[in-house]
Amino acid sequence: MSVKINLENYTYHLPHERIAQNPLAKRDNSKLLVYQNGSISHHHFKNVTDFLNDDYTLYFNNTKVIPARLLFEKKATQKGQNGKGATIEIFLLHPLLPTADVSEAMLSTQKCTWKCVVGNLRRWKEGQILERELKIDNQSILIQAKIADRKELLIELEWQNKELDLAASTPIPFVDIVEKLGVMPLPPYIKRDAEQKDSSTYQTIYSKAAGAVAAPTAGLHFTKNVLENLAEKNIKTNELTLHVGAGTFQPVKKENFDDVKSHTMHCEQIVITKENIKSVIASKKVAAVGTTSMRTLESLYWYGTKILLKNNTTFFVEKLEPYNYDDTKLPSKKESFEAILKYMNDSHQEKLTGETEIFILPSYIFRVCDTLITNFHMPETTLILLVAAFIGQDWKKIYQSALDNEYRFLSYGDSSLLFL
Repeated sequence: MSVKINLENYTYHLPHERIAQNPLAKRDNSKLLVYQNGSISHHHFKNVTDFLNDDYTLYFNNTKVIPARLLFEKKATQKGQNGKGATIEIFLLHPLLPTADVSEAMLSTQKCTWKCVVGNLRRWKEGQILERELKIDNQSILIQAKIADRKELLIELEWQNKELDLAASTPIPFVDIVEKLGVMPLPPYIKRDAEQKDSSTYQTIYSKAAGAVAAPTAGLHFTKNVLENLAEKNIKTNELTLHVGAGTFQPVKKENFDDVKSHTMHCEQIVITKENIKSVIASKKVAAVGTTSMRTLESLYWYGTKILLKNNTTFFVEKLEPYNYDDTKLPSKKESFEAILKYMNDSHQEKLTGETEIFILPSYIFRVCDTLITNFHMPETTLILLVAAFIGQDWKKIYQSALDNEYRFLSYGDSSLLFL
């Protein structure tokens, strides 16, 4: 594939004061920009159902953000220059042991190993064990962290009940350790410390599958009332899972590049069920709630295409997978998803776990999604490229209209409803 992307065509001026630092008191009071047939109109999110009908199925990403920032303080015998023990921050990215499946890893007990980003790494000496004590379910838990591989930043975490009567203790899953020990990983453009309220406000009301380190923020606008309005209009809903990684904030670094291989797309884990696949096959119109749901749905099409055209059932979608086929030989959406369903039936699997690093950028032809609900994104990022791929150069008109009408931007900001 050779596509020239000039990032100067995918930038805009975003004043700092337009970046929402806090959520609204009521989620669905956020503004909603609607783009349809080339026209823009302005509304509130609580009225989003006015623009949808019973032809639509909305696909939600039910991943749950984990408090992925784990803070440890070195023992008092090893002082920092300011007289205090140095604080080491371990930012969880994705698990390796005992399993790479995020949802299963969160249920592991006693020990696990994660790929991490480590703050103040130079102060953490080789072989040194960091410790924290926690109280969980009336048990005194000692959690220890040590470096398993400094180059790869693999961190081994181990925990146990400090009491002697271990037989009487209840196994503590890692998700409980993280919930108690961790801090919510707010995006870097939110210039404040995480607060207790962020534990709920930086989480969709339908979040279930723990494992994301960033929220699928398009879903933050949904309330119980909006979901009830969808049901009243017979608009179908479906939940799938993509565990959002820290790479979602990564800018595209090169101003001009002929070879998109130069940009690293981080893998994100997908978990889908037979019910998800059957839903897409039966759908008339597909609305993706957020770019994460869109990446999941479009990745599934290419996975089904791999099965059909390459007889390859490995559930991994490379970033340039969509651009390596002859368009005239590609299957329909229905054919692709039926291939996944057949594979699941033949292999007696109710659930599939895979990975995607799909790179959706201008020139991409959408195979599944007809509509996108999404927030307003940082300039010169893969998310802007995705939006531009979906609606073309009108993305500039949309973003300028949002700026002119005092929309709030990024994770805690306002929303848009975009029709292909």
